[in-house]
Amino acid sequence: MGILRIQDLGKSFGIEELFHNVSFDVARGDKIGFVGPNGAGKSTLMKCLLGIEEYDTGRISIDSVDTIGYMQQQSDFTHDNLYDELLSAFADIIALGQKKTTLEKQIENLDDDDKLEDLMKEYSRISDKFEQLGGYDYESRLRRVAFGLGFSEEDFPKNPTLFSGGQRTRICLAKALLREPDFLFLDEPTNHLDIEMIEWLEGFLSNYKGGVLLISHDRFFLDKVATKILDLENKTTVLYDGNYSTAMKVKAQRRAALESAYAKQQEHIRETEEYIRRYKAGVKAKQARGREKQLQRLERIILPPQKSGFNYFMFHKPEECAQRVAELDDVSVSFGDHKIFEHLSLLIRKGDGVAIVGPNGAGKTTLLRLLLGELQSPTGNIKIGSRVKIGYYSQQHEGLCPSNTVFDEILSSFGLNDEQARHCLGAFLFKGDDIYKLIGDLSGGEKSRLALLKLMLTGANFLVMDEPTNHLDIPAKEAIEEAMMAFPGTFIVVSHDRYFLDKVTNFTCELENGHLTEYNGNYSYYREKKLEMQKELESTQEISNKKATTENKTTPKTKQEKAKPKNAHVASAMSSEKLTMMIQRCEATIAMFEAELKGLEYQMNDPALQADPNKSHEIATAYAQKEQELEEKYIEWDKLTEELANKA
Repeated sequence: MGILRIQDLGKSFGIEELFHNVSFDVARGDKIGFVGPNGAGKSTLMKCLLGIEEYDTGRISIDSVDTIGYMQQQSDFTHDNLYDELLSAFADIIALGQKKTTLEKQIENLDDDDKLEDLMKEYSRISDKFEQLGGYDYESRLRRVAFGLGFSEEDFPKNPTLFSGGQRTRICLAKALLREPDFLFLDEPTNHLDIEMIEWLEGFLSNYKGGVLLISHDRFFLDKVATKILDLENKTTVLYDGNYSTAMKVKAQRRAALESAYAKQQEHIRETEEYIRRYKAGVKAKQARGREKQLQRLERIILPPQKSGFNYFMFHKPEECAQRVAELDDVSVSFGDHKIFEHLSLLIRKGDGVAIVGPNGAGKTTLLRLLLGELQSPTGNIKIGSRVKIGYYSQQHEGLCPSNTVFDEILSSFGLNDEQARHCLGAFLFKGDDIYKLIGDLSGGEKSRLALLKLMLTGANFLVMDEPTNHLDIPAKEAIEEAMMAFPGTFIVVSHDRYFLDKVTNFTCELENGHLTEYNGNYSYYREKKLEMQKELESTQEISNKKATTENKTTPKTKQEKAKPKNAHVASAMSSEKLTMMIQRCEATIAMFEAELKGLEYQMNDPALQADPNKSHEIATAYAQKEQELEEKYIEWDKLTEELANKA
């Protein structure tokens, strides 16, 4: 594998320049996180690298033998079930396997020695290529990736077009990951994944041998996976070593150093201009002219504009409320025969920032709906504390009026004057003419920011929020985090954004398999405690798996020693020519058996298969049987070669 090299790339749409002088390399093992605000041109740049979009200037070079995989957000599916759709990623390997099988049959039935030699060469070439492409383990790889992304055996027969939007995105991600190309490009791969699947993807990409370029606003994910960060800002890119947090520290240090140098240069320019003004007509006129020339030659430091960030504004101070803000006591929810959870209890105290985490479908949003009174529990009761005023953030943004401008929506709803409204909107990154946009024309991220601002201006002292950072880029997430940390009330939030949860919450509840487990800390604290509890169980399982694998690899040698080679009793009656042909055919069969054994070894060493005792036993049995057949062939080959030597 070579290097994907990008040199001085530039792209414009008409007179609007998107980016210029973009240069960086993607090498084997690189995991490059590609960040920047929405609309900066990240997806367009990635499409230029893929050849989907044309670029105006610069050069992209890649080795002709290297392959690029790309995760599309949406795709046209060509098969009527999920398994065949995923299997289509291995079409070339499957074709090689079919050709290999055909050659095996031809070799087995051929009597012509000359043709046998040619077929053996072709068979060797096809077998080598089949092995290089992973032909012996592609089906186990398919299952490993599919299961890691939340699909099951029961999903394989289903039509992929009938899956939800999030599931279809995961199918596209699976197809990109399956072939493990030399370079893997991913555009927002964590969208629609719950935390468990994101963590699986982190492990997969961290161990990925090729180069990875991924666009993501998930900072926790970038901290776990990225070895470099490519930052697209002010229409060009800067490459930083390290993960996201490291890159942002270096960026801040560079910015501080540049600001310091800029301030010193400005002071030097001011003093020099004052000297020139004072002495240009006096006795020091010559020195003044010299300094003027020096000033003209001075290379000026250009200070890029500072990115928009959160500007603190005063929240409407919420009304004081009871210490016990909300309490769920022995509540249950079912939809038909399907139980979501039962006998669940939770106490939310004043000032808490509560995170609800768990896999998709566990009932996190259902829990919020119970608090809001949208659902009733047949058991237990729900208590909302005295003077508690609930504010709800919904992903659908029902409270926004599409025909209003952003400015009017805030101005008319909360009795603010123009200056106060502009200040509040500026805090949530609505700058300049952005405040005059119609709400109906806003992007998903802009609507999310406006809805959150309205929520915080209502005076609610208990916020209930469902995925508040969805559709937001990193600068917007940072603004929301600052606002949440400044919020003087209580809140409960469902989110898959672990970085956000780490910054704003102090209490974590995991909802899984109908049970709620409480952890008195943020997301990282919860993960640490959960891993501690699982450590002993995982250690026990690992010992059990190793023992099962060792037992399964044991081969009954006594049967092999007793095995009699086929055709051994007639070998002495054959001519030398016939013996030679039989030896060649025997050698061909031995080569095939050895290749098949190697394929079975690949499968036996697959951790995913080792975790399944039934499949592990099935493969181990097949391995033992094939090993015995190979031993029989070797005994037959020994007899034939010995007989041929006796005839010589």
